[in-house]
Amino acid sequence: MEIPFLIGDRIYLRPLDAETDLDRCLRWINDSAVLVALGRRQPTGRVSERQWLEEQYKTDSQMNLAILLKDEDRHIGNCGFNEIDYANRSGIFGILIGEKDAWGHGYGPEAARLILKFGFEELGLHRIGLEVYSHNARAIRAYEKVGFVREGTLRESYYRNGAYHDTIVMSVLEPEWRGRRAGPAAV
Repeated sequence: MEIPFLIGDRIYLRPLDAETDLDRCLRWINDSAVLVALGRRQPTGRVSERQWLEEQYKTDSQMNLAILLKDEDRHIGNCGFNEIDYANRSGIFGILIGEKDAWGHGYGPEAARLILKFGFEELGLHRIGLEVYSHNARAIRAYEKVGFVREGTLRESYYRNGAYHDTIVMSVLEPEWRGRRAGPAAV
């Protein structure tokens, strides 16, 4: 097992590394199935992806980590926070499961629980938000499963493949998250 930062039941999160993770992240970010979920239209080159990886730990306003399967020690995706605002105690959550054979196995929600716990308990965040496209029903279910609630809809804000899609704005507040963890329905 590589050096873990946060450890779950089936996965662990560790810092991203430009040397060991670059090719894998570049493959994911240029995969058309992943691009559509992220709302990206253009490919990313090696220089840009390396720069993104190298910038991860130079500022306190973002923190993205690699998601690895514990039993295989295999990097399957990334998750973390962007736009961390310590004055307002908020951040934007993002996740990408890049290995398609890892889709639908609950690794995303497990990673989200780990990083949300860190965000609320260690970073002192009060609100963690995200945006997701309405056509990504699997992601919406996963976010709701870990406690995110819908706040609103940006109607027909995303155009892809000849159709407009809504952008769903979601968030989870620290008291909601804490209550969910303490209650009988805690996951």
